[in-house]
Amino acid sequence: MKRVMIVGQPGAGKSTLARALARRTGLPVVHTDCIHWQPGWVERDRDEKIALMRTEENRESWIIEGGLSATWDTRLARADTLIVLDLPVWLRLWRVLRRRLEYAGGQTRPDLPPDCPERLDPAFLRWIWDTRHSNRRRARAMIDAAGDRRVVLLESPRAVRRFLRDLDSGGLPGQ
Repeated sequence: MKRVMIVGQPGAGKSTLARALARRTGLPVVHTDCIHWQPGWVERDRDEKIALMRTEENRESWIIEGGLSATWDTRLARADTLIVLDLPVWLRLWRVLRRRLEYAGGQTRPDLPPDCPERLDPAFLRWIWDTRHSNRRRARAMIDAAGDRRVVLLESPRAVRRFLRDLDSGGLPGQ
């Protein structure tokens, strides 16, 4: 496991899983939100985001977590492992709300650029709800396109814990 692609919808635990994998493997983590956003919640230009992601994808080893679906095809082509987090929408919404409370007071999460305090608005919650089916279909299509890559589909917090426990015991699920 040298290049790991983690995808999932908001609140699925992509960043948390990426950090846990990095601790276990020593692989560097790339948070897509740090490519998407600049300090102060300033969105980068699309071409700049893609160029930055291409640079990261071309490195020898990585864990890349997150969206920027315009680069999914090239990222998947370089990955040796695809992890799809497909957790229930009610749990993801709860986690997003909890995260907002955890980082209240203008704090920035560790997976965001500086000066990007946690925020939550009704439009984001609505987007999570409205895209729950289409995003699931896209993730499942990616699994179908994974070819000979190791694919790990995690559909519950218990499955995530089991995956990490198996990794800790020297096994790699899917081998």
